[in-house]
Amino acid sequence: MMNKLLDGSSTERMPVIFIGHGSPMNAIDTNPYTKTLNKLGAELPKPKAILVVSAHWITSGTWVTEATKPKTIHDFGGFPQALFDVQYPAPGSPEIAKLVQDSISNPKVHGDQSQWGLDHGTWSVLRHMYPLADIPVLQLSIDMRQPADYHMNIGQQLSKLRDKGVLILGSGNLVHNLRQIRWEPDSKPFEWAVEFDEWIKNKLVDGDFNSAVKDFHTTTAGKMSVPTLDHYLPLHYILGASDKKDQLKFEYEEMQNGSISMRSFSLGRV
Repeated sequence: MMNKLLDGSSTERMPVIFIGHGSPMNAIDTNPYTKTLNKLGAELPKPKAILVVSAHWITSGTWVTEATKPKTIHDFGGFPQALFDVQYPAPGSPEIAKLVQDSISNPKVHGDQSQWGLDHGTWSVLRHMYPLADIPVLQLSIDMRQPADYHMNIGQQLSKLRDKGVLILGSGNLVHNLRQIRWEPDSKPFEWAVEFDEWIKNKLVDGDFNSAVKDFHTTTAGKMSVPTLDHYLPLHYILGASDKKDQLKFEYEEMQNGSISMRSFSLGRV
């Protein structure tokens, strides 16, 4: 099955994408952000598989989902029932999970068959990009105990999958401070949030990825914008999986709820 699924020397090299996913409510809303995701999915070459690094799967060690039918995980509370009713029945792929494991020589990537599935960092994005749920989807976990180079290194090793039709997608938020959140989606953003969002934008434009992944806590704005690493670390995998000739494209720019950046970008999109 692996050869059938991933065979084809004419496969177009896939871009790598970072999506700011924000509130779970974006999964069932229709707004400029969700319309952008829908348009993005339609414009990309159709992936043979999607590998998502979501802010919401934190583990000891690094794991990849192996289930043939990954479950839809509703990893949140206090939201309307309509959100809990959402299912994203995309298939998984043990064959691609093995390909991911074989592609990463260090660290060892463990296989997860039943503990995890697709969390809202994944399905809240993909149900807008690929509403038919007809593409195999896998998740790769994040070990937050590890330094920046650990995550960048895994991204670098995964980059070869781009030539096999695998879309590598990081789902998090470059500014994500829930303690400062304003519940109105169109609330005026905090000055520190705007400052840091602009800082990271400039680092991406300049190709200064090293500063982006290692110097983000050097200012008060950075410390306020990234109080915890979970939503920031998916960025490391995407930057690691990119190469110098990849063209940067900002797919979406917005601040929601005062303290959440929805900035989303691609590298290598033709």
